[in-house]
Amino acid sequence: MLIAGFPAGAWGTNCYLVAPAAGEECVIIDPGHEAAPGVEEALKKHRLKPVAVVLTHGHLDHVASVVPVCGAHDVPAWIHPDDRYMMSDPEKALGRSIGMQLMGELTIGEPDDVKELTDGAKLELAGLELTVAHAPGHTKGSVTFGMPETADIPPILFSGDLLFAGSIGRTDLPGGDMAEILDSLARVCLPLDDSTVVLSGHGPQTTIGQERATNPYLRQVAAGPGAQEAPRRGM
Repeated sequence: MLIAGFPAGAWGTNCYLVAPAAGEECVIIDPGHEAAPGVEEALKKHRLKPVAVVLTHGHLDHVASVVPVCGAHDVPAWIHPDDRYMMSDPEKALGRSIGMQLMGELTIGEPDDVKELTDGAKLELAGLELTVAHAPGHTKGSVTFGMPETADIPPILFSGDLLFAGSIGRTDLPGGDMAEILDSLARVCLPLDDSTVVLSGHGPQTTIGQERATNPYLRQVAAGPGAQEAPRRGM
């Protein structure tokens, strides 16, 4: 298994390229603000051929490079239907104060081929199996992508802005909802094995076991209301 990740753009959004091995087909997860050069560098370094872009949600810091990346490689983009509008109208998704800061140099709009994600779907792409879990709260159309354990790697969760090391995604932007994100944490994250590696939309990797023990939000949904809020990341 090959996972090449790097933080991109003004918000340090993690973009991931995932493939069975170097020299094979790959999936690109969340090519956000200023991610296109890093994507091309990783493709060349690892001799990868992209077959699809998959998006954890529609915020600009996660989708801003979708049009150039999909166009350069003639591949589709997958996104949940509740967030699809954000690719063409990021200001509506973020609010004017944030959206206008980043829109000047961007190519706004959808790529030529957009496919919609559904809860529980299993995407068979590039020799990989990605299981989609709808996880609203950060946005209405937020999803995670899970990969099963194999002989050489533990299970993996690409959590987007649902779960971070020590925190969760913000809920104060349009479509955000604290009750929904706590429900998503309970449904999507709590049932996972402690060994599950969490590769999130911002910040370092972690594990479900680490977050179950230390993350105040995951502890709250496991034990009931009462945990104190911690700072949240993400756009």
